[in-house]
Amino acid sequence: MAKRDYYQVLGLRRGASDSEIKRAYRKLARKHHPDVNPGDKGAEARFKEVSEAYEVLSDPEKRRRYDQFGHDAFAPGAGARGPEPGGGFGGFDFSGVDLGAGGFGDLSDILSDFFGQRGQPGPSEASQGGDLHYSLDIDFEDAIRGRTTEISIQKHSRCGTCRGSGARPGSALDSCPDCGGSGRRVRSGLLRSSQPCPRCQGNGKISREACTACGGHGRTFGTERISVKIPAGVDTGSRIRLQGMGEPGPNGAPPGDLYIVTRVRPHPLLERRGDNLYVEIPITIAEAALGAKIEVPTIDGTTTMRIPPETSSGQVFRLRGKGVPHLKGGGQGDQFVTVKIVAPRNLDARSQELLREFARLNPEDPRRRRG
Repeated sequence: MAKRDYYQVLGLRRGASDSEIKRAYRKLARKHHPDVNPGDKGAEARFKEVSEAYEVLSDPEKRRRYDQFGHDAFAPGAGARGPEPGGGFGGFDFSGVDLGAGGFGDLSDILSDFFGQRGQPGPSEASQGGDLHYSLDIDFEDAIRGRTTEISIQKHSRCGTCRGSGARPGSALDSCPDCGGSGRRVRSGLLRSSQPCPRCQGNGKISREACTACGGHGRTFGTERISVKIPAGVDTGSRIRLQGMGEPGPNGAPPGDLYIVTRVRPHPLLERRGDNLYVEIPITIAEAALGAKIEVPTIDGTTTMRIPPETSSGQVFRLRGKGVPHLKGGGQGDQFVTVKIVAPRNLDARSQELLREFARLNPEDPRRRRG
């Protein structure tokens, strides 16, 4: 099958700039990389095709020859024009992808999004302790106003005797024979990568004598009291990060983080939607018709609100600034009050007579207005 035009492979026009070539390659390489599409032969072939096109178009000399002769410039027997790039996915020579000379950067830089970081992490970074998650139930008012509370959490802590090294104080440390003291084990493959050494857990050293307090693990397990500051405006599902309060790393490596996940108890009257609060208030027929001042519950206690004359059931009023503080600061939401007219019950004869008289004096039919 004939090779596709390299510009077409990258979705570019002839004459594209170096930055456009690099940008197109980054996008397609992320999409079709075998690590992102494990077992997908189609993506594997596409990634090979994209990489082959980039190898040529990112090199000024190869690109000049390709623009002049096309694929024939790299056909077998082309002599000074050079060999054909690629040759099957497993044999594709990524060293020929010169990403440094033309200002394109390193291949690991381009593909850094696949691994979440640039370059190879050091031992301490790779061996960082794990994160912890804790669910905290809080009252509706505390979620809106904020508060400081204490929690008890069972977790590992760095051993105070060996300070997390796992070695008996004063004992000698030897270089790990498995990784040669680097703390890393190199994995070969399409793209070489390294992982923390499982024997020394990324520290590069192993102790001759284990710490008696922690058995050589470098940490102990127990219950710890932690103070947590809950910011105003959190909601169910909000996460509060306590940096460095997670599991300690092995052999003295940095600890992970503790994430407090909040669950807010409901309020008996108020309903929260985002940063706004909602409440439904019953009013009488007389209050709706003549107007009145009524008391409305808010998060700060009751407040007085004026109901204008001729208010209909279901009408909504807004109390500005009576809602939830914005979690990231800068003001707060509003409270919306919906009034519902409640018909009187257990009317005596006199009240019924007055209502009939009212109906005779006001024969309006509200249903007629609906057409």
